[in-house]
Amino acid sequence: MIIAEIGSVHDGSLGNAKNLIIEAKKCGAKYVKFQMHISKYETTKNAPNPKYFNNENRYDYFNRIGFSYLQWKDLFNFCNKNKIKFLCSTFSLESTKILIKLGVKEIKIPSGEVTNTHLLKYLSTHKIKIYLSTGMSNWKEIDKAVDILKHNKLVLMQCTSIYPCPNNKVGINIMSEFQERYKKKNIEFGFSDHTQGYAASILALCKGAKYFEKHITFSKKMYGSDAKLAMNLKEFKIYCKNIKDTNQILKSKIKKEHFKEIKKMKKIFEKSIFSKKKLKKNKKITINDLIFKKPGDGIKSNLYYKLIGKKSKFNIKANEKLKFKQFY
Repeated sequence: MIIAEIGSVHDGSLGNAKNLIIEAKKCGAKYVKFQMHISKYETTKNAPNPKYFNNENRYDYFNRIGFSYLQWKDLFNFCNKNKIKFLCSTFSLESTKILIKLGVKEIKIPSGEVTNTHLLKYLSTHKIKIYLSTGMSNWKEIDKAVDILKHNKLVLMQCTSIYPCPNNKVGINIMSEFQERYKKKNIEFGFSDHTQGYAASILALCKGAKYFEKHITFSKKMYGSDAKLAMNLKEFKIYCKNIKDTNQILKSKIKKEHFKEIKKMKKIFEKSIFSKKKLKKNKKITINDLIFKKPGDGIKSNLYYKLIGKKSKFNIKANEKLKFKQFY
């Protein structure tokens, strides 16, 4: 399942948000994901900004781009109408309550909230599917969160909270460690991709990830915390295709036998046995009388030994495709 992370790239515009929902679906996403920030419940006014976004105080930024309850309800219904799943990251107990009031059945816990045990315990009392990002967490912290959420449907997301994430920090090896560590638990696995390419998600798919999250934007030149590092829609469409193609390749099992398409190719590319020169009647056949040429719709080249030592029943022209009935 591909999750198009719209995040805050809408910059507070409901129209931008809706257009991104439509475009994400066209590209091939099954989910769109937003972030519900309510400044007064999640940050102080003087909290530091990450290095990749210093243009605006985050407290003011979250206030400015935030949607009202009715706008969130509109977006939620818009997703349902357009048959794409709605997902949202929560950053406080208050935003979580709003999401539950909206009727959502799936919520994303971002990396910074994994140690927010009060929030996790609240979610554990609701029948909500949880996507748990682990980009800042160690095993002790992940284990505790998994234990708290043991009664929820859980998708554990490998993630590295570096923006952009360099290739040597992706941690695809963690996908295998997830599966080994939690093999006795009913947990699915995903990958939240902060790289600026395609390879990391494809490798995560090969290692068992079922959910893939990628930031999208209309343009990398848009204002905000997410746009510069997100994929534009052309890139995201390619991303979706790569994931789906790889998934089809991994799931498609074939037997090393001659299925219909291969049988046709064999006739085109394999070789049959031809007469290398004129063969007179009663000529005893040696290997020097034979040559192997396309197409492969005659006596197969690997059966040449069945002709060696036989005699021709009649004269045979040079470069003639041979048949067993021509010999005795």
